[in-house]
Amino acid sequence: MKSFKRLDGQDIAYFESLMPARVFHGQAISEDYDHDEMTEYGRYLPEAVLQALSAQEVSDVLSYCNRHHIAVTPRGAGTGLCGGCVALYGGIVLSTEKMNRVLEVDTNNMTATVQPGVLLMEFPKALEGTGLFYPPDPGEKTATMGGNAMTNAGGMRAVRYGVTRDYVLGMEVVLPSGEILRLGGKNVKNSSGYSLLDLMVGSEGTLGFLTELTVKLVPEPRVNLSLLMPFDDLDRCISAVPRVLACGCEPTAVEFMEREVIACAESYLGKSFPDTSADAYLLIRLDGASADALAPSVEALTDLAGEIGALDVLLADTDERKESLWNPRGAFLEAIKGSTPSMDECDVVVPRDRIAQFVRQSIVIGREEGVRIPSFGHAGDGNLHLYVCQDRLSEAQWKKTVARVMERLYDAARALGGEVSGEHGIGHAKRGFLRQSLGQTQWRLMQGIKQTFDPNGILNPGKVV
Repeated sequence: MKSFKRLDGQDIAYFESLMPARVFHGQAISEDYDHDEMTEYGRYLPEAVLQALSAQEVSDVLSYCNRHHIAVTPRGAGTGLCGGCVALYGGIVLSTEKMNRVLEVDTNNMTATVQPGVLLMEFPKALEGTGLFYPPDPGEKTATMGGNAMTNAGGMRAVRYGVTRDYVLGMEVVLPSGEILRLGGKNVKNSSGYSLLDLMVGSEGTLGFLTELTVKLVPEPRVNLSLLMPFDDLDRCISAVPRVLACGCEPTAVEFMEREVIACAESYLGKSFPDTSADAYLLIRLDGASADALAPSVEALTDLAGEIGALDVLLADTDERKESLWNPRGAFLEAIKGSTPSMDECDVVVPRDRIAQFVRQSIVIGREEGVRIPSFGHAGDGNLHLYVCQDRLSEAQWKKTVARVMERLYDAARALGGEVSGEHGIGHAKRGFLRQSLGQTQWRLMQGIKQTFDPNGILNPGKVV
């Protein structure tokens, strides 16, 4: 286990001199800071919580902590699912929650520059009237822009638009030494040496502390439509995805869901789903310049439906109808979480033509291990979310069973050419699975990168590598 200096009165006094009224320690620390959304991965109360306002404050804090060997855990909104923002080794949590300003919207260059604490759900307000939008669309809208960049978050629109990394043009980051570094900018292309910018994206705050983010914007589609395809069999539903993607309709999102998960969402939201006739569904979104421009895609999907075994095609072309489909989809995680005493999440990604095979294997694993494993996910890009549920298992049974089930699920994904995480990151909860997946050489290279950026190991210790 790593060893770091425990905070004393002198340390607290120094931090308070930098951040008056924004340093919390002892009983003043809210329990909200000891966990992320997955409390199942443990609670770790920091010795102090510091709320930064500027890059210079972050620089001063990191420089001091680096000299005194104090652990620093970066934190945004705490909405992660892998224990990436919890203070495993005590020390301080350095929060960006007050660094929440949109600094610039540059319509000429089609970029925006924000502080890391800007919430994903607040950012679109700054773009109103510009005709531009920010495509990455993770399900958790109370997450921060900085947290999304540090985990390379994806979301439902990734099948068409890509993930967060595809939209990050520039960063201001503070190295553990306290040096403030600018990476990238507003240039839309760059082939100048190693891409340290790309290395930072998805690094989960282990290499540098993000203090400013410049992202690419794109023209906002004027119209969107959604189609729901019910299937009488989950395997047939998922097996249809390659045909949907190849039909030329260029979907923005292709999501799959099981009836069981929809039932959880209905109970959680207190609202009925538009269709309850089937065992599984594909939910497809199309974006375009006009309804007329989307008509050929709608026709192609409608014609395809019979060939791929869909029972029907339901079109949602009004806000009310679209909300009746997408609101339950957005509530799946919380709905499943509320249906069981405890759960663990598997956020794997596999090649798209192997999604059905992996889901079939997960069903077999669940049956053999005697646990419920509801699943849903981004069928369009092969990113699956599976939740192993405790239900009626005793704590002793649960701990043994969930460890065995997670091992089997990750083994199955790896055998199919998959990866440990599609969008939620590694944190500390998936670190062992990442090491198994990477192999010795890649693991050693990643450790070398960490050592180069953070030789004293103070920044988010115990995460990723």
